[in-house]
Amino acid sequence: MNVRRLIPAAATAGAVTLGLVALSACSASDAADGKSGDKLAVTASFYPMQFLAQQIGGDHVSVTTLTKPGVEPHDLELKPRQAAQLGDADVIVYLKGVQPAVDEAIAQSGVPHIVDAASLTTLEKHGTEAGHAHEGEEHAADEQGVDEQGADEHGHGGEEGTANGGDPHIWLDPVKYAEVAKGVGASLAKADPDHAAAYRKNTDALVEKLGGLDTAFKQGLADTTTKTFITTHAAFGYLAERYGLEQEAIAGIDPEAEPTPARVKELETIARRDKVSTVFFETLASDKTAKTLAGDSGLKTDVLDPLEGITDRSKGADYIQVMESNLAALRKALGAK
Repeated sequence: MNVRRLIPAAATAGAVTLGLVALSACSASDAADGKSGDKLAVTASFYPMQFLAQQIGGDHVSVTTLTKPGVEPHDLELKPRQAAQLGDADVIVYLKGVQPAVDEAIAQSGVPHIVDAASLTTLEKHGTEAGHAHEGEEHAADEQGVDEQGADEHGHGGEEGTANGGDPHIWLDPVKYAEVAKGVGASLAKADPDHAAAYRKNTDALVEKLGGLDTAFKQGLADTTTKTFITTHAAFGYLAERYGLEQEAIAGIDPEAEPTPARVKELETIARRDKVSTVFFETLASDKTAKTLAGDSGLKTDVLDPLEGITDRSKGADYIQVMESNLAALRKALGAK
């Protein structure tokens, strides 16, 4: 367990308490300003949740995010002002298990409408070789509890990932992301029934876009020279499983994990055997390990973006555009025909 990550979570508990006390002292007009007039105030934990809230909420919501562009989401430390912002929200949209500090603060926020994206789809167990099948995996509802924030039988805990080792990177699979979108749309409609029709319409439009993205990936990756790709950490397990690929990660689910010498040697063997041409790295983490492996193996490097945030280095202005760039990068690396 990563002790360093647990420290911000514990500190956040005190920050939340201070923030909520400060809010209670605000005037009615201050509270109204915080709600952005008549708009539904939605707080998103990081970019994939922010994108859903903005696309589905449209003009009827005011969306703020706890994770600013360029900040690695897993290491977010909440400031007292951000903790106060949580308590002032009408709706919180987050993904439990990705950001321990956020999970702790949300649990103490008192917000009536909390949407955990992980409860809206089925999570899988992905590890270093995340493209492989998951034999014997069980998700029995009668063996798991349901938490107060709406988490289903796949309840979460610990560092990045769920208590049962579930991979949280569901947004990188357009099909699973569409399932989450439907749940978020239903939650916004429940929180703001006066605009329920608009939320349903926007949800349908987004699900249609994600369906088109799914089709593009299916067609674009159907015929390739190799099905294996190497990336810095195992963020693309759902994507690999969806489109028949084999993800080989330098590290595991945790982006901060360092590979062992044995793993590096194994990847060099895999690269030769499976005709791998490229080692992928991401925009918000160091590319040092990827470039070292690529240099030692005579491979190229390129970006495969896990879409944890949009910055000026992102190859696209939003989720759809960056996913399209990811598809182009995969087609090139895998030798699509």
